[in-house]
Amino acid sequence: MPAAAGSAHPAQVLLGAQAGAVVLPVCDHYSGVEARMRKSLALQAEMAAEFGACVFDVTLDCEDGAPVGGEAEHAQLVVELARGAAAGLRVGARVHPVDHPAFEADVATIVGGAGDRLAYLMVPKVETAADVARAAAALDAAGASALPLHVLIESPLAVHHAFDIAAHPRVQSLSFGLMDFVSAHAGAIPADGMGAQGQFSHPLVVRAKLAIASAAHAHGKVPSHCVVTEFGDTEAMRQAARRAAREFGYTRMWSIHPNQIRPILEAFAPDEAQIQTATQIVASAQDADWAPISFDGTLHDRASYRHFWQVLMRAHATGRALPPRAAAWFTAGDAATT
Repeated sequence: MPAAAGSAHPAQVLLGAQAGAVVLPVCDHYSGVEARMRKSLALQAEMAAEFGACVFDVTLDCEDGAPVGGEAEHAQLVVELARGAAAGLRVGARVHPVDHPAFEADVATIVGGAGDRLAYLMVPKVETAADVARAAAALDAAGASALPLHVLIESPLAVHHAFDIAAHPRVQSLSFGLMDFVSAHAGAIPADGMGAQGQFSHPLVVRAKLAIASAAHAHGKVPSHCVVTEFGDTEAMRQAARRAAREFGYTRMWSIHPNQIRPILEAFAPDEAQIQTATQIVASAQDADWAPISFDGTLHDRASYRHFWQVLMRAHATGRALPPRAAAWFTAGDAATT
């Protein structure tokens, strides 16, 4: 006899070995200039109210945002802004690389002053797992032993070590640093390899993107796609985001301009038809106590149920409206959905 609609939660039944997999907002928005950081945080709050969920992270940037000689003051500003962010919203910070003179001070100031308000710390130019261990030790020393690390893969050597980096238990997400990756090849990759179209066709760039996505998925981490610098070209942004999501296995993407946030959300969100189909299949599976079912003449079992549950997770994370049955799976107090 079919199980009732309130039986075992899909996440409990379906995630299995992926139960610890990380789910993050699909957009990571970067800003490093004070006025833009403040506007980004205000926009984050506005869009959270609009969508009913925090649909993008804000990363306050020290690496590119801090003026030379003003690193300490900029870190203090990041603390102020992080502490002033609206409750329930996700804010991270990007510090300087582990071999930069300001790294330890960045961590001590930002994590020491706002560690309880940060969702993660982004560390750029990570080359090996040893760099991750050094960053984790700095977090521990600052009293934030539970704060996740996000890391930037920006060189051929880092790509080579991507699986080892992703395996570190403190790493939550791997981002691809396109601009530095191209520059690291000493002119061997032409400049158009950094463009919205060229980055999807040059073999070395494509290989790096796929390696990073594969390493992240192998260890249940989130692969985050690189920037599109043509921020005034909405269509180029939309196409790049679609390719990143549909062809390259990325589940998150960087934004460097407010105009890029909505195209990223649209590209990474399931459409209405996908949401409806996923809801019907997962609901039918739940009613069948997770036994195999036939849906529109196609056999489905737990492997496909898992896929359609993950579709619904992405829909929820991008603020999409869900049918009542699916919405109930994500209500407060329900079983864990990640």
